[in-house]
Amino acid sequence: MNDQVDKKAERERFFGATKVVSSLTFLSRLLGLLRDVVIVPLGSAIVADAFWTAFAIPNMFRRLFGEGALSAAFVPVFTESFERSGLDRARKVLANVAGLLAVILMALFVLGEVVLLLIWLSSPGTWSRTLLIQLTAVMLPFMITICLLALGSAALNCLGHFVYPPLAPILLNIMLIITALWLAPMLARSDEGQFFIIGVALVLTGVLQVAGIAWLLGKFRLLTMPRIRPILPEVRRIARLMLPMVIPMSAMQIGAVASRFIAWGFTRTVEHPNYPLEPGVVRCIYAAARLYNFPLGILAISIATVVFPLFSRYAARGSEDDFRRSVNRALRLGIFLGIPSGVGLIVLAKPVISLIFQRRNFTPFDTSRAAFILQMYCVGMAAYFCNHILLRAFFARKETRLPLILAVVLSGLNLILIFFGIFTPLRAGVFGASLSFTSTVNTCILLYVLKIRIGTIGGRAILISIVRTAISSAIMATAIWSAWKLLSLTEPWKVIVISLPVGVVAFFISAVIMRCKELPELFQRASSARGDDEQSN
Repeated sequence: MNDQVDKKAERERFFGATKVVSSLTFLSRLLGLLRDVVIVPLGSAIVADAFWTAFAIPNMFRRLFGEGALSAAFVPVFTESFERSGLDRARKVLANVAGLLAVILMALFVLGEVVLLLIWLSSPGTWSRTLLIQLTAVMLPFMITICLLALGSAALNCLGHFVYPPLAPILLNIMLIITALWLAPMLARSDEGQFFIIGVALVLTGVLQVAGIAWLLGKFRLLTMPRIRPILPEVRRIARLMLPMVIPMSAMQIGAVASRFIAWGFTRTVEHPNYPLEPGVVRCIYAAARLYNFPLGILAISIATVVFPLFSRYAARGSEDDFRRSVNRALRLGIFLGIPSGVGLIVLAKPVISLIFQRRNFTPFDTSRAAFILQMYCVGMAAYFCNHILLRAFFARKETRLPLILAVVLSGLNLILIFFGIFTPLRAGVFGASLSFTSTVNTCILLYVLKIRIGTIGGRAILISIVRTAISSAIMATAIWSAWKLLSLTEPWKVIVISLPVGVVAFFISAVIMRCKELPELFQRASSARGDDEQSN
């Protein structure tokens, strides 16, 4: 009996942390949105496209090493080491991984800078191409700091400490806002000069973030001098888990960057007047991606971040029943939050884009393009939520090959759809539509395979959750649209301030009437054991 109580308390502590992480991440995302309000409208279309394309490259390494292959391999092994051998052994594992990671990142950084220099010297090309090369060279060091930050954050999460990781981006956002508003205009007059200064600020703030995570690791007795040798057995296990993931995840991340380069490369110019995309398309894609990632980053990532160590604990203990219950609960929460988030953004896409970004060099034409791209992205919102959870479930069980091979195949399909789709009436909208389609396929396949692996995961409860949430979301959309049109709202801020609260209230009232079991979990730290048992059937 006591064992059941302890398990339930542990589970509720981790799921309860979702609200803490969500709140802090919400603050961080708000500041990130404010940062984009300041930076996205800056510069001419060509200069802005070069900046956001260059920014995608260090971001690729963050997703690969910081939040991708390394994190997926590190969390289960580190958690198992802490569970079985204690804090001292876990600290040594972290030091060994940090030392090796730092060496690898430095080597990649030097190699990247040399390659960029050689390209610049041998074939500089057009002015916009040269600008892209130079901006990439300036921001490339950010990959080192952001990856080390992600590793330290993963270690803290494994021990149940979730506060600092979502706070670290707050520092970055504040510094970039200050730089874009005051430092860059003061130090440079040209558009490209201001973007160079913003890139330098990005790198310097990354150094401060790493200093903060190092201090906190020391506070929780996890910090020790990074070491390269001897390579511990646990680190060799991490490498064995990671290596099969590196190639497929590299292909995935390269594919993501390639899609940005497709947009940049097929933008209409004087040299290529028949290309299908208008200048500024990369900036529009970035703006749309930032907005669909807003609820994804606050809600989906918070759930996935909290449950990953929990999944890993249950997998290490062989607690299949607890594992199934937690997966079921996380998926239902993801669906309950993902569907209304997507529906709300689809309905309010244009006024939201207009309110946030339409100023200076971001024109009404850019607003229309970005809104359409955003709507296409949001069709797959629930799938994005579920993908994050399902991937953590597979990684916690150290089953990494299948989901990553699947992701590579779908990433390739995504690129093919984008390449051909930009020549169709969808134009830039295909960037969102193709991702929604491939993500939905990915979710369905992962869910089916996971069911084969662990048995029933409460499919009936998940299906009921989908139906109830979809009905509540449809009522929400109707309420938003009705308030918007019946009150003849024209200004974007009035549409959002008046229509959105009406829709939110309608959704929650509908959820209560529909008896959505996920609703109480948003407001209560714990749910009944009976409820958990019912949801796992």
